[in-house]
Amino acid sequence: MNDGAALGVDVGGTFTDVALLADGDLTTAKVPTTADQHVGVLRGIGAACELAGVDPTDVGRFRHATTAAVNALLEGTGAETYLVTTAGFGDVLEIGRQDRPALYDLEARKPDPLVPAERRFEVDERATVDGIERPVDEAEIRTVADEIREHGDVDAVAISFLHAYAHPENERRAADILREELGAAVSASHEVLAEFREYERTATTVADAAVTPVVDDYLARLDERATERGLPSPRVMQANGGIADAGTVRQDAVTTVLSGPAAGVVGASAFEPPEVEGLVTFDMGGTSCDVSLVRDGEVERTTEGAVGGHPIRIPMVAVETVGAGGGSIAWVDAGGALRVGPQSTGADPGPACYGTGGTDPTVTDAALALGYLGADTTLGEGLELDADAAESVLDDLATEADLDGPVAAARGVVRVASATMARAVRRVTVEQGHDPRGFALAAFGGAGPMFAASLADRLGMGHVVVPRASGVLSAFGLLAADESHDAVRTYRVALSEADPSTVDDLFDDLSSSVLVDTADPDRATVRSQADLRYAGQSHELTVDVSDSFDPAAVRDRFHAAHESARGYRLDDEPVELVSLRATATVPGDTPALTHDAGGDALSGRREVVFGDSRTETPVYDRRKLPTGTDLDGPAVFEGGESTVVCPPDWTVRVDDRGTLHLEVSE
Repeated sequence: MNDGAALGVDVGGTFTDVALLADGDLTTAKVPTTADQHVGVLRGIGAACELAGVDPTDVGRFRHATTAAVNALLEGTGAETYLVTTAGFGDVLEIGRQDRPALYDLEARKPDPLVPAERRFEVDERATVDGIERPVDEAEIRTVADEIREHGDVDAVAISFLHAYAHPENERRAADILREELGAAVSASHEVLAEFREYERTATTVADAAVTPVVDDYLARLDERATERGLPSPRVMQANGGIADAGTVRQDAVTTVLSGPAAGVVGASAFEPPEVEGLVTFDMGGTSCDVSLVRDGEVERTTEGAVGGHPIRIPMVAVETVGAGGGSIAWVDAGGALRVGPQSTGADPGPACYGTGGTDPTVTDAALALGYLGADTTLGEGLELDADAAESVLDDLATEADLDGPVAAARGVVRVASATMARAVRRVTVEQGHDPRGFALAAFGGAGPMFAASLADRLGMGHVVVPRASGVLSAFGLLAADESHDAVRTYRVALSEADPSTVDDLFDDLSSSVLVDTADPDRATVRSQADLRYAGQSHELTVDVSDSFDPAAVRDRFHAAHESARGYRLDDEPVELVSLRATATVPGDTPALTHDAGGDALSGRREVVFGDSRTETPVYDRRKLPTGTDLDGPAVFEGGESTVVCPPDWTVRVDDRGTLHLEVSE
């Protein structure tokens, strides 16, 4: 097996993207996502290898981002899960928090818990923050196992005992017994999330239990089929933006939730221009639009995510997702207003213009009607577009929305979708104290580069970055990603009373636990962090901790971080230490991209609608644009797996990596 060829595969809602790097040359491919995901993955790999002239046996690294976990949670197709918890706490999942999913919606409903009441079991045990108050009764656990068995075949069990994050002895023993008795996947909260807050800890543990059999089965089948073709076992992207081996994520499957969007942000971070404050990443695929932030090459992360209304409290790339993708369906509500999404046609049947059975108007149909895409534009696997079908469904939409024809309907669809996307950008910038005008917009995904410049205009942003592999940047990001592993432990104490030696010992334990999972501990670095808050607050901020815990230095960092994030600091208020974190990172190798192009890049002209007028616009093959090219808009750039639209009053230049920089004309 040779290390010269590296393969990254990202499964999206509509397309599966492939990036293959061999001998410094990057080859990309895009194929429709299949219901059984590994089929589309292997098809995409085959397409990329054929284009590159690479035999699959020559691939030395195979990295993968999968939607198996997130789909299981969103679609309710996870394993039938049972919950074992402390007596009196069986309804924690049902009660949740008092916050409402939509504050002013009187009919808003929270999602049903992943484990219904009849599959929750309570046991008579108790731990406090100070220790075990009542040991678990092993006979009672075996009785619970018998009761669970009465429900039929058992695939997954979650255990979440009160205060197990501090004293896991009872939970550990119960997990051992249930694994022995049931032979099922058992997720224990002290292993999944050793943090306080019963609801979030229990919900995350239940989610892990529900997706573990799904992810385990998927990766086992993919690994088997890949091995048959001479490919190496896949390493998998986690939500934190780091790679881990398949064996590790099969044991901790919830970490793969939102792995695809994380890979895209990691890929985009390699293209941050030095002259801007940072990047707003804009990933628009077939089903959704994902927005995130990169500053000084650092990807923004959070531990407060949710999928389908269920909290998932794990380290993850901070991504804001909205239902505005190329396949998002345009419709008219009861009040006669034009709406777009969140429903999507997906890969099957797809937009009407795909000619694969779709009958609903979508954003992609609108792009074709406006000339952003041409009738001769081909998408993944040579998919040709049917302009007549797009016009027909948009004409029906125009009639329903009382608009003047299909082009007016298309303009309306794009405006509505752009407004949704702009709100997502404001949530990660303005609402977090950042002025988007100082950032560049990094556009990628199959549809992102088409709408990036008009979106930037709406937000007052004057610089758009479109990497060469923009159509498959999540797949490219897999090649660039570091290996990363996280661990957390709640340790609640007033910072002024924290014993540095005790904290250092806890950090040593956390460091050991994350280093065990790394493929190459000798190359790993461990980052120590602490979650802190002012006394009385219900939320924390995370700050770095030096090699030796110094309460005074940590307090100063927290005051500064609070002022930066919240706009004020309270130097005289007591500070609480809440949780300790450790992250082990083995640096990856960012692929070196070179751009050596030439030939006649102008491939034709077509009418494109900008604003209220049609403009005859040159169409270029971006793969043939040489480094240093500088063009005035309007222009359209095709090639690869995405189309770039440059409006009037914008310019385009090509850098030495083949990246397009769209900038507002002076």
